[in-house]
Amino acid sequence: MKFGVVQFPGSNCDFDALHALKDVMKRPTVMLWHKDHDLQGVDCVVLPGGFSYGDYLRSGAIARFSPLMQEVKAFARGGGRVLGICNGFQILLELGLLPGAMLRNKNLKFLCQHVHVRIEDARTDFTRAGRKGQVLRIPIAHFDGNYYAPARTLAEIERNGQVVFRYCDPGGNVTAEANINGSLGNIAGIRNREGNVLGLMPHPERAAESLLGSRDGRTIFESLILSIERGRPARRPAPRKKVRHDR
Repeated sequence: MKFGVVQFPGSNCDFDALHALKDVMKRPTVMLWHKDHDLQGVDCVVLPGGFSYGDYLRSGAIARFSPLMQEVKAFARGGGRVLGICNGFQILLELGLLPGAMLRNKNLKFLCQHVHVRIEDARTDFTRAGRKGQVLRIPIAHFDGNYYAPARTLAEIERNGQVVFRYCDPGGNVTAEANINGSLGNIAGIRNREGNVLGLMPHPERAAESLLGSRDGRTIFESLILSIERGRPARRPAPRKKVRHDR
C-alpha cells in the first residue's frame, strides 16, 4: 500500500510522518503538495500536524481551501482512508469530513507532553491492530485541541460509536484530571460515520520508535496497513439516517 502526506505552508510534522511511514513502517510514501490536484494513486492520505497557513485565523480554516483538499474530499467520500493528526484533525473538521469544532485548550496554554488515550473501538480501520480498552501513551502538541460539538451532534457521535480515542489515566480510567485540554467527553479522536476518516489530536508519528520513548503510535499505522493490505472494505455501508452537522 502507498501513503501520501499532504504538505501545507506551515506544516511542521510532515517529515516526521513521512519518516514514520516510509522508514519505520516500510511502506511507500510520497509528499503531496497542497496546490496540486494529484493524489498520486495513494491508498491513504495523511494530513499531518503543524500550523497550516500559520493558523492565524482559526486552525485549518484556510487550509480547507487548498486545491488538493477538493481531491481529498472526493477521495474520502469515495471510501478512501484519511488520517488527520492534530492540525490535520482540525482541517478535517473545517472541511466538514468530521463533525464538531476545536476550541482553545481549557487552560489557554499550548500543551506539549505525553498523554494516555484509551481505544474505545478496536474494530475500526485505524485501531484493529489494538484491542478495546488498550491504553496508548502518545504525545500531544497543540493550543486548539478542546473538542466541542453541540449537544445533539455529540449525542449522535456517541450513539453511533464514532469516538475512537478518549483521554484517560495510565490505568485506562476516563477522568476529569486526564482530560488535559477540556474536550467534551474526554474525546481525543473520532471517526466519520462510514469509518474511513479519522481525526486525532495526539501525534502517533512521534511515538513510532523506542528511541522516542514510546512505540504505541505504531498501533494506528499497523491497523491501516492491516485494513488496506488485507483488502477490507474501504467503508462501511452508508447509514440510512442523514447526519446533521451543526457547524
